[in-house]
Amino acid sequence: MNDLFANGPAAERAYTARDIEVLEGLEPVRRRPGMYIGGTDEGAMHHLAAEILDNAMDEAVAGHASFITVALERDNWLTVRDNGRGVPVDPHPKFKHRSALEVILTTLHSGGKFSSKVYETAGGLHGVGSSVVNALSERFEVEVARERVLWRQEYARGKPLGRLAQIGAAPNRRGTQIRFRPDREIFGEARFRPERLYRLCRSKAYLFKGVEIRWSCDAALLAGGETPAEAVLHFPGGLADSLAAEIGAAARVLPALWSGEAKLAPGTDGVESGRLEWALAWIEGAEGFLHAYCNTIPTPLGGTHEAGLRAALLKGLRAWGETRSNRRASAIGPEDVAGALAAKLSLFLRQPQFQGQTKEKLTNPEAARLVESALRDRFDHFLAADPASADTLLGFVIERAEERARRRDARDTPRKSATRRLRLPGKLTDCTSEEAARTEIFLVEGDSAGGSAKQARDRETQAVLPLRGKILNVASASADKLRQNQELKDLVEALGCGAGERFERARLRYGRVIIMTDADVDGAHIASLLMTFFWREMPDLVRHGHLYLARPPLYRLVQGGASLFAMDDADLARQRAALKPNTKVEVSRFKGLGEMPPSLLKETTMDPRRRVLLRVIAPPEQRARTAEVVESLMGRRPELRFQFLQEHAGEVAEIDI
Repeated sequence: MNDLFANGPAAERAYTARDIEVLEGLEPVRRRPGMYIGGTDEGAMHHLAAEILDNAMDEAVAGHASFITVALERDNWLTVRDNGRGVPVDPHPKFKHRSALEVILTTLHSGGKFSSKVYETAGGLHGVGSSVVNALSERFEVEVARERVLWRQEYARGKPLGRLAQIGAAPNRRGTQIRFRPDREIFGEARFRPERLYRLCRSKAYLFKGVEIRWSCDAALLAGGETPAEAVLHFPGGLADSLAAEIGAAARVLPALWSGEAKLAPGTDGVESGRLEWALAWIEGAEGFLHAYCNTIPTPLGGTHEAGLRAALLKGLRAWGETRSNRRASAIGPEDVAGALAAKLSLFLRQPQFQGQTKEKLTNPEAARLVESALRDRFDHFLAADPASADTLLGFVIERAEERARRRDARDTPRKSATRRLRLPGKLTDCTSEEAARTEIFLVEGDSAGGSAKQARDRETQAVLPLRGKILNVASASADKLRQNQELKDLVEALGCGAGERFERARLRYGRVIIMTDADVDGAHIASLLMTFFWREMPDLVRHGHLYLARPPLYRLVQGGASLFAMDDADLARQRAALKPNTKVEVSRFKGLGEMPPSLLKETTMDPRRRVLLRVIAPPEQRARTAEVVESLMGRRPELRFQFLQEHAGEVAEIDI
């Protein structure tokens, strides 16, 4: 045993008590800043601003401050000031040679928020916020106005440059002001972004409607955009104002927001646990969101307060369904209620517990019960007060549940299974190649066009699936109709990639999906219905460029022994102008793909060497607008289509058919 420790690698370098480092004061923060603020990038640097602003907000929420000023200067100095009580400046009983202010700014886990004596609710719980900002600042200046006296102290990288000094009288001032510049040794060339700080201030003002935040920024830092140089942020409507501004003109299931406030049930000590504020709306045709906060701290990873909200809404809607004898309500799940929910939730809790110093998730087990209890009774009253609106909301959520069930029940089928099940007259005629990237499927209108397409195709790489006329408009159809529609079932089965939540692009059986309809108004309508289906049920198929439109000609021009083809009336006019003058030209109009000879269909529309395809795309920057247009033109609200027709009727040119 002794030889084991006396020889070998362990003996090459001694490991003794001298190798054990003890980091004192704020040195651990400077050595490992990521442990305290998540990193050293621009986002982490903005966390410093949030920590200081949170302290000022705690004073406002406690009822001691009515305004906060936030000022960004040109050389990356940031100032945050409140008119609260001011940090104590008297000597600390444990560290009598230092003021309480200096202890707070130089000692981790120090502060007045560990009990409920000074703050009933607070965001700065761990006693590290101000001290961490001080440690990671090149310079840090603090001024405190208490009892009509102004005090000041300066720091460099967490170390005081002198003792706390009394500056003079301050008869008209109270509160704390902190001015700091992040350390370039830590954050490099990162700089505060005015737009990001302004959004932070705006969100805090929304979260506590009793506070006024006065924002200012050096104009030289603003390069256009919507961030003002100066603004006073005060929102009497609180979260309701915030939610209304965020969802804008998005179509709502119910016209009005549901918002309110409530006190939480007392704890075991009989003292009120906190309070709750919320604003909710269900939106159509878009995914929802839930922005939750605790003591004005954003919790992007959610937590127990979000769970309480979802439980209250789910149980409330199920109970309403029971009162209306609607058996389908029992199938509602949490995702059906929350999927289209746009919500903001602000919880003020006496003793919150967060996941990590960055506080991205609330973990208090009792928060779920408290939030659910506070919301459930009020949600029941909200539904009962307007039965018609409650029924509308219930129907909307039930449709989402049924659509989810339809997608869950859908079964992806491999190539051989799809071919075997759809080998019926007028159904899928598959290609022989197994390489998806080389193959394409033509979706054609009717059996007649399908027959021509099957004869014109390349059997190795081209498949044909005829559809019976105009398919279902999925933007306005109910979940039941979608589930029962055989044409759409066959289409999904033939593509093999599933739809909705079960869509998997890797299982798509064809590299191109080509919509090939007649070159007339009816054909354009069918193409619109199919594009709507793909956008709503298989959006990734569109986003990754798999969807195309074929361009069959509408006219054929014959002059002598030569033939030309025109796609539309404008193209026909151009083709005529290019032909030899004083020579007879025969013009024929194709009535449809079904009447076009297979050889001609192949030559003009299906042969990759000669055809023209239009790829259907939705660039990321246009996807929100695309969703709005699809909902307006194809959705359940005819008044939006009527409005569109009125606005664009003047753009339609008269044509001679």
